[in-house]
Amino acid sequence: QLQLVESGGGLVQPGGSLRLSCAASGFTLDYYSIGWFRQAPGKEREGVSCISYSGRSTDYADSVKGRFTISRDNAKNTVYLHMNRLKPEDTAVYYCAADIVFPPWGLVGGTLQPSPSIDYWGKGTPVTVSS
Repeated sequence: QLQLVESGGGLVQPGGSLRLSCAASGFTLDYYSIGWFRQAPGKEREGVSCISYSGRSTDYADSVKGRFTISRDNAKNTVYLHMNRLKPEDTAVYYCAADIVFPPWGLVGGTLQPSPSIDYWGKGTPVTVSS
């Protein structure tokens, strides 16, 4: 079965850190760019960070620049999102997605919307930032 599985979400206090993982099974991530997206209650899904298949190119939404770092370990078939200095507004369900195209999003109406060329989505992992 071809799938992406996210893990690492949870409850964290403001200012805290989490590391999310996106693991692929049934296929290799070597040829895919990977994007992290998030969706808060009542809001559209938006892009957070992405990394090219080689790992040489990365991009971030303005709201997370300087706080989040994306990385990948192709040997482990896994991509990571390191989230530091978390804020309550980071609360959302976080999804990873695999796309042949980089970046796997487009700017629409001021937000980073998922590209229609995305091949695989995970089911998401919830992140709650609250004291």
